[in-house]
Amino acid sequence: MIIGTQVLVSGWHGLIGEGTIADAILDRIVYSSHRIQLKGESLRKNKFAITGLS
Repeated sequence: MIIGTQVLVSGWHGLIGEGTIADAILDRIVYSSHRIQLKGESLRKNKFAITGLS
C-alpha cells in the first residue's frame, strides 16, 4: 500500500481530530512503514516559470 500526503505525521492528530482514532490509524500505518520525506522547493514552481503557466 502506498500512502502519499502533504501533511507530516506529527500533524495527523490535528487533521483527524479524535486522538484515539488517530493513534489507532498511526499505529497501524507508521509501525511497519518506510517513510520518504521530500524537502526543498516545489518542482511545480520551476515548471510554471519555464512554461509561463500560472
